[in-house]
Amino acid sequence: MASEMLYPIMPIYLKSIGFSVVLIGVLEGVAEATAGFSKGYFGKLSDVSGKRVPFVQVGYALSAISKPMMAMFIYPLWIFFARTIDRLGKGIRTGARDAILSDEATPETKGKVFGFHRSMDTMGAVLGPAFALIYLYYFPADYKTLFFIAFIPGLLAVIASFGLKKKTLIVQKEKVFTPFFSFLKYWKTSPSNYRRVVIGLLVFALFNSSDVFLLLRVKQAGLDDTQVIGIYIFYNLVYALFAFPVGIIADKLGLKKIFIIGLFLFAIVYFGMSFNASLYVYIGLFFLYGIYAAATEGISKAWISNITDKKDTATAIGTYSGLQSICAMLASSLTGFVWYQFGATVAFISTAGVTLMVVVYFLTEPFAPAESK
Repeated sequence: MASEMLYPIMPIYLKSIGFSVVLIGVLEGVAEATAGFSKGYFGKLSDVSGKRVPFVQVGYALSAISKPMMAMFIYPLWIFFARTIDRLGKGIRTGARDAILSDEATPETKGKVFGFHRSMDTMGAVLGPAFALIYLYYFPADYKTLFFIAFIPGLLAVIASFGLKKKTLIVQKEKVFTPFFSFLKYWKTSPSNYRRVVIGLLVFALFNSSDVFLLLRVKQAGLDDTQVIGIYIFYNLVYALFAFPVGIIADKLGLKKIFIIGLFLFAIVYFGMSFNASLYVYIGLFFLYGIYAAATEGISKAWISNITDKKDTATAIGTYSGLQSICAMLASSLTGFVWYQFGATVAFISTAGVTLMVVVYFLTEPFAPAESK
């Protein structure tokens, strides 16, 4: 709720304080880079230390603190700093949190467990923007106050995290120092199946820019603030409702199959976004985008956790998430540049085209039968 309350208004707020579309792309890129490097490092640190819960608690605390910081000052460097603190918090908690989910599941229920997590997480992404929509209806353009209000659910998330039971894993005591980039060494020692899967995921991530650009696109097409936030709420509602059942279906049909279907839907959405359309067409595209998210985000982590050793779960997911964030940094910066130089149509069509190439890769690349589950 805390993060997603601000997400749909972030591009509008940034433009209102003087950020260009290029600078927004760079900001999102730098933020994702910060999250990326920290996801890998703290995922590795979680495995090495054998601890999970403290990383989750610290991660949520930093993200909560960053919310009011965004509204205190509007200087570009301060905005970059506050946004970086938010993403650092995400990086600290991601690997450990996903490892907790994996430890509580079996190989046959990974899709279900990760799908349930995405469903609950995204339900917050429905309630948060819904509150923002109601607030802005009564207080138009009062964006700053929302950043202070978002601190409240952020603080509640921190308090809730203290309800987690602390479990310490059995670890080798000789490794006490963990270099910041040590997680990158996992790539060399990881299973070959892991590397082949992650390569495909990263190529896709390299062209999958921030959702901010989708919101800017519909804003550019003539939708007002209320409609932009409303359509984002709709997307998250679809995502939340479908993530859990799609995860259950993926456990039965195969994680790989469902993931490929999700990528195909993504390509359709981006092709559709390349054209000016009516509100109803955009609603349809965001509906498909919600299904895409349900079929990929939790599924990819479930897939990875099934093809790696349990003792390396946080490192494996953290390494993938970290490299994915680096690719997202490049993707957001590249999309911002292409949009600025050639227009939104070229930016969206090029992304859709690369996505179809990734679909072909996953369809033709041989994977061990165990990976499809």
